[in-house]
Amino acid sequence: MSLFDRLKKKFSGQTDKEEFEDTPVTEETKDADLDGDGLISIEEFEEWEQEQVGYKFKQGLEKSREKFQDQINQLMATYRTVDEDFFEALEEVLITADVGFETVMELTDELRDYAKLKNITETTELREVIVEKMIEIYERNGDLDEGMNMQDDLTIILVVGVNGVGKTTSIGKLAHRYKSEGKNVMLAAADTFRAGAINQLQVWGDRVDADVIKHQEGSDPAAVVFDAVNAAKRRGTDVLIVDTAGRLQNKGNLMKELEKMKRVIQRVDENAPHEVLLVLDATTGQNAMLQAKSFNDVTELTGIVLTKLDGTAKGGIVLAIKNELGIPVKFVGLGEKIDDLEIFSAENYVYGLFADMIDESGESSDDERTE
Repeated sequence: MSLFDRLKKKFSGQTDKEEFEDTPVTEETKDADLDGDGLISIEEFEEWEQEQVGYKFKQGLEKSREKFQDQINQLMATYRTVDEDFFEALEEVLITADVGFETVMELTDELRDYAKLKNITETTELREVIVEKMIEIYERNGDLDEGMNMQDDLTIILVVGVNGVGKTTSIGKLAHRYKSEGKNVMLAAADTFRAGAINQLQVWGDRVDADVIKHQEGSDPAAVVFDAVNAAKRRGTDVLIVDTAGRLQNKGNLMKELEKMKRVIQRVDENAPHEVLLVLDATTGQNAMLQAKSFNDVTELTGIVLTKLDGTAKGGIVLAIKNELGIPVKFVGLGEKIDDLEIFSAENYVYGLFADMIDESGESSDDERTE
C-alpha cells in the first residue's frame, strides 16, 4: 500500500469539527457509547482518538495548507507538461514554503527521476507523488529518535530558546500533558535573567498544579537547578522541566551556564539531562533554522518544540529542520489552548498539510468504485 493510500485509509473516517469540539478526550471517553450501540472497544477508541489528533493537525496547519495547495494547483494549471520549467517553478514554491534548499533539491531530483522512470508527461500525475516524496525524505533519517527519553523514576528535561518564541508557555503545556498522564511534575525557574520569567513560570505552575522551584531574579541558574533536582528526588517527582535562559547574543556565557547546569544535574544522575529541547517559533521561518544551528553548537539538542505552527503559512520548516539539521521535531504547537501542544507525527503532519488533496482523492476513489 502506497503512503498516499495509507493516509487516505487512516483519515477516511475523519471526525467532523462539531463532534471533535463537543467530545473532549478524557479517560471516561473510553467507556462512552459513541455509536449508541453499547461500549466501544479499545481499538475503536484509539482509532477515534487518532482521528481527533489528525483533525487538530488539519486545523492547525490550515494557513500552510491553503497557501501551499493553492500554489501547487496554480503550478499545475500553468505548467501542464512535465519539463525543466515546471521543476524550477516547483522548487520556488517549495523554497517559499520554508521546506529548505537542500531538501527541495533532493525532492525535485527524485521527482525528475520518477517522472523519467514512469514516463510521466502531465504534471497532474505528480500531485500525489510530491506528497509521498516529502514524507519519504522526512522518514529517511530513521536513526533519529522522535520519542521522549522518559525514565522509570525521575526524567529531567532542559528547555532552551530565545525570548519570544513561546518557551515558557510550551513548558506549561508540556507540564499539563504529563500531569494529564498522571505524572508528578515539577518546574525549575532557571531563566533568572529575563525580567518576569520567574513570575511567568509560577503562573503556569499554579495553572497546571505543578510545584515551581525558584530563587530571586538575577541569581545563579545552576543553584536553582541544584535545589530543583534535590527537591524532585525527595518528593518522588516523575518529571522535572527546567526553564533556562536563551542568551544567544553571548554564546560563551550561555555555553558555560548550560554546562554548569548539566554538571549539577549529573551529580544526581550521570545520564541526565534526559532531554534538551529547543523551542522555535515556526512563524520566523529560516531564522528558526539559524537559531537551531546556533543552539546545537552550544549544547547537544535532542529535539525541537515547534510553536505557533498554526500561525504560519510556511509549515515546510518541519521538513527542513530534520532533513538539514538532523534534529527531530518532538512537539508542535497547533493553537493557543493548554492542550494544543501535540506529539509530532510525520503522517499527521503530512495529512494536515495536504488534507484537502487527500480527502478529494479518497472521494474520487469512492466515486470510481460506485461506477
